[in-house]
Amino acid sequence: PVLDGLIESEAVDAIAVSGVDHAPAILTALAKRRVYLAGANEAAYRTGRTYYDLFTAEALSGKPEGAKSVRVNNRVRGVIKAALGSLQLRAKDPAKRLAAAGQVFRRKDLAVLPVLDGLIENEPVAGVKRALVETRAALILAEPQSGKADKLDAIAILKARGKQDAVVALGPALSDKDADVAAAAGSAVKSVEAWLAMAANLQNIWYGLSLGSVLLLAAIGLAITFGVMGVINMAHGEMVMLGAYTTFVVQEAFRAYWPEGFGLSLPLAIPLAFAVAGLVGIAIERGIIRFLYGRPLETLLATWGVSLVLQQSVRTIFGPTNREVGAPSYMSGGFEFMGLAITYNPLWIIVFTLVVFAVLLLILRHTTLGLQMRAVTQNRGMAASMGIRTGYVDAMTFGLGSGIAGIAGVALSQIDNVSPN
Repeated sequence: PVLDGLIESEAVDAIAVSGVDHAPAILTALAKRRVYLAGANEAAYRTGRTYYDLFTAEALSGKPEGAKSVRVNNRVRGVIKAALGSLQLRAKDPAKRLAAAGQVFRRKDLAVLPVLDGLIENEPVAGVKRALVETRAALILAEPQSGKADKLDAIAILKARGKQDAVVALGPALSDKDADVAAAAGSAVKSVEAWLAMAANLQNIWYGLSLGSVLLLAAIGLAITFGVMGVINMAHGEMVMLGAYTTFVVQEAFRAYWPEGFGLSLPLAIPLAFAVAGLVGIAIERGIIRFLYGRPLETLLATWGVSLVLQQSVRTIFGPTNREVGAPSYMSGGFEFMGLAITYNPLWIIVFTLVVFAVLLLILRHTTLGLQMRAVTQNRGMAASMGIRTGYVDAMTFGLGSGIAGIAGVALSQIDNVSPN
């Protein structure tokens, strides 16, 4: 709509909500009086020295014949500036609208403030609508001319947001001339900072649980070997190391031969790590430990020597530097829960630990090997007299404990880089 060559603000809104890719170029040209009309259905805009069709964005050989420049006044220039600032807020993709709301929140683009009410009213996605409401609250506090009631409502909204950027957004209100506004902002900042401190502690607990889950897996394996055999295995940590390096080797094989199937590398590494660490554990028990039963100090020294051999072997094969193990796509990212950032990686590790623990309980309570292990633990001599092959149980027990440590290595590889240490 044009009246005597002067564009109306409704036209600017129509261009902004059109969703066409070249809408920013049209609005930018319009602010510089580089939009030209030759008739109801013939229009062009100029970027640099090139003219483009207003409707199709196709390049033209020149300005349409008889076309006249569309004029804008200061009021419409303000509308154009706001439209350019809110263009992404009108995008069809909700993710783009959410990202644009975050950008406006951080930049405090006051030119967008006049159009936010309409955007909030028409926004169909609850998450995006909440982000727009919070963005409007931040802009209200950044605008010196805002009313007291609006500022108090904005402070309440930002207090509920409960993030560090909300503290920054509340900053202008702390020095407000109105004592009630300044007091409300100060109270909101204290409340948000108290929540952030508690959230940081909860976040540390969450990451501590994931690391503690790995240590639990390693401790379970050690408890099995010590409980059944009375052996303090100083090479148990090297079983964790072997599991972690098994994961690295499996992932390298996937990267080299089947990169599109990388997501399967971790599920495949779990049984392989159990097998590798378990077989090494059986070899240690059959080759060294079984000759030293009843001499705990000597088994401690022998397994310590084995640990040094295993560490140096890994250094020789893979080198002393750290090796990076990647996380599959389904273990990346996360979600927000009550203001806490819950990442999928620690969540998977905790769930994995619980599953391994449950499977181990089933093995100990509902299998023949578990029954024999418990019998040997309670009374080795009586178990042997009842026909249980205690040597076989010792080897399988050592293998089971070492295999669980190998699985712990798979989990540990998702927390930190893999190294001989």
